[in-house]
Amino acid sequence: MSPPTKDLPRSGEAEKPPLIDNHGRRISYLRLAITDRCNLRCVYCMPEEGIQTVGHDDTLSYEDLERLVRVFLAMGIEKVRITGGEPFVRRGCMDFLERLKYDLGVKHLVVTTNGVETHRYLDRLQALPISGINLSLDTLDREQFKSITRRDRLDDVLRTMHGALERNLLLKVNSVVSEKTTDEEIVRLARLAERNNLSLRFIEQMGFSGDHHGLDDRVDYHFQQRLEQLFPGLELCSHTPGTTARLFTIPGFTGTVGIIEGHSRNFCSSCNRIRITPQGMLKACLYDNGVLDLRSLINSGIDDTELERRVRDCLGRRFANGVDTELANHNSHDHPSMAAIGG
Repeated sequence: MSPPTKDLPRSGEAEKPPLIDNHGRRISYLRLAITDRCNLRCVYCMPEEGIQTVGHDDTLSYEDLERLVRVFLAMGIEKVRITGGEPFVRRGCMDFLERLKYDLGVKHLVVTTNGVETHRYLDRLQALPISGINLSLDTLDREQFKSITRRDRLDDVLRTMHGALERNLLLKVNSVVSEKTTDEEIVRLARLAERNNLSLRFIEQMGFSGDHHGLDDRVDYHFQQRLEQLFPGLELCSHTPGTTARLFTIPGFTGTVGIIEGHSRNFCSSCNRIRITPQGMLKACLYDNGVLDLRSLINSGIDDTELERRVRDCLGRRFANGVDTELANHNSHDHPSMAAIGG
């Protein structure tokens, strides 16, 4: 498969009104979860026995996924992130990424992965080229990694990380902070950005553990103060609207360190993203229960024009922030796995 020529028309170039919600926020970022399956069992994401995964017939086909991407590109989506579960456990994921880039012309195509199998595809990701890789890595300690993920695969993840750096791929390392995350571990992780051109982002743990216990009250939601104590000279970088991470520079560091305040939800006012789950449910917010069943609409034979109208209508009734969304949608007895949500 080869890149398109410059003369070929690309999806998304049609003159259509941009996708804007009822709060005036332009939606330009689509997170597309292609599977809820994963080869790790992270304690904050799912129970040890795993989750009841979606059957093949209930998961969007690659053909349906490509159709949805084409429709959203035409409405002004500029960035598409492929997530899971772990996207590379779905057969044909890399071929799918190449079709999105070469056939549909997705300009900013990125992927979120746990890195266990990703090293196999780094050369092809570089050739696309992929616009960025988000790598999940919560610890550099082997025993702690086994405790968190319930799998002994740290070497594979580090192989992916170092391979991405060697190929000069844009790399962000995401680390979930729990009540068990020590200062020593925070320093070890942050120092990955000292000698490497990457962004190490610490993520507040959210209530999607799948264990029906929610968050631990001991988790620290004033993480910036903790970083300031550990790294004197920490300085906030300029913030780009629509981004979830607040990034900081540290004297002597090549890369940056960041904080993603998923639980605090301090970035809602500029949120520019929507999500589609593996079952084809459109989510206007991470904290809603789904606002539109895209898979059912596709199966009903709906055309693209009506599909677009339905999407615009849903996003015209979006909540202002994640707190309001959760209050309106949250079921205290339902704590789905993050793998089933799509990140």
